[in-house]
Amino acid sequence: MLEFSSKTINAQVPVTVISLTGSIDSSNFKTFQEYVDGQVEQGARFILLNFEKVSHISSAGLRVVHNLFNNLRNLHNDIDDDELRKKMSTGEYKSPYVKLTNLAQNVADVFNLGGFDIYIQIFSDEESALKSF
Repeated sequence: MLEFSSKTINAQVPVTVISLTGSIDSSNFKTFQEYVDGQVEQGARFILLNFEKVSHISSAGLRVVHNLFNNLRNLHNDIDDDELRKKMSTGEYKSPYVKLTNLAQNVADVFNLGGFDIYIQIFSDEESALKSF
């Protein structure tokens, strides 16, 4: 079972912190997608995903995080696709809109193997992540 909770913290910008509990896989990724889409529809523009209580994530869960990255990037319209690819290839781009924190080692390994660490910052604690927005 996958559960969510969210709160908004006023850092340099209002950050919506979504805390997840459980495993994220093909049986529940749609629920995860609907939840994050709902947060964006309600006005969240800077999102921190807290994976402290997530024991597993599959490629379906990674797809939700990637979709969130794309949705927020499109809303902010900060960089075109060609420039994004160039900056990502040189390590110059990390999303200022979505960040991750508190990943268990096995979950971090999945994100790193999927290449997410190239364009999404991963923090070991929520406080450091919030300061980065």
